[in-house]
Amino acid sequence: MSAEVKRYEVSSDEDGIRLDRWFKIHFPQVTFAYLNKLTRTGQVRVGAGRVKTNHRLTKGAEIRVPPLAFDKRPADAPKEDVAPLTATEHALFQSMILHEDKDLYVLNKPPSFAVQGGSKTHVHLDGLLMGLARELGERPLLVHRLDRDTSGVIVVAKRRAVAASLGKLFATRNVKKTYWALLKGVPNPAQGRIDVALIKARSEDGDRMRASKVGEEEDEQKAVTQYAVLDKAGGISWVSLKPLTGRQHQLRAHMNHIGTPILGDNKYGGDIGVPDGIENRLHLHARRLQFPHPREGVMDVTAPLPDHMLASFHTFGFDAGRFDE
Repeated sequence: MSAEVKRYEVSSDEDGIRLDRWFKIHFPQVTFAYLNKLTRTGQVRVGAGRVKTNHRLTKGAEIRVPPLAFDKRPADAPKEDVAPLTATEHALFQSMILHEDKDLYVLNKPPSFAVQGGSKTHVHLDGLLMGLARELGERPLLVHRLDRDTSGVIVVAKRRAVAASLGKLFATRNVKKTYWALLKGVPNPAQGRIDVALIKARSEDGDRMRASKVGEEEDEQKAVTQYAVLDKAGGISWVSLKPLTGRQHQLRAHMNHIGTPILGDNKYGGDIGVPDGIENRLHLHARRLQFPHPREGVMDVTAPLPDHMLASFHTFGFDAGRFDE
């Protein structure tokens, strides 16, 4: 437990990141639930005011951090009650690796494979990382997230220091993300920029994001997406999506907002009227990721399409190889 109240100044490269992301970088032992309690009770403040966990920080702002109580072991230390990976789990993890070096893994996450666990999710990427901790002596840490049903490139740091460095990087625009998606309909114009703030709408069957309305500015999250149509056939379009911000369900909500939901998206209307012969599941793939390596050079990794998207590309006559380097 830290012994006194401390104050930290937000650096220039942290300008615009959320408070919960800042804590994830600087105090990885602090869980989201614990941080939520600290903000709700006013123990964590920005400047002189109370804030929520989704508060956007600005350069030079002062963050008040109270004495923190948590397990004395590092958050990434392997726990004795965590079992090592089984042969099947180890094979699953190895099958995802696109790149590995002494600092990080770059993986190709399969569709329908959760990044983190829940009440009904027992096999997930974070669980595999916990099992790896028993082998490596230090738990690898997720740097960013993908939705359960979204496939593609995801980065894992092998050490906490690397995770902190990459976490700061992913909070800036120095990371270039390119997603491929199939949409119901064709966006007009064929190339554009969607700058529509989003707000979370809670429902019995899970959270969704929608465009914010007048009067909701305090809770809205700025969200910007660039898109371009690469091909089209039979009322379906193949698009490249480049998120300039990283909001929950951003691409899915933005595509639905302009009237062309992602094919197979059961949260945003893309699962209605799916063409015959097409698998009714989300057609969204994190295709390419470019970012400065924490040690040197630039990482540029492309993930092959999952089987259901490859089959759909074949059905509509789209050539994924057109844009492969």
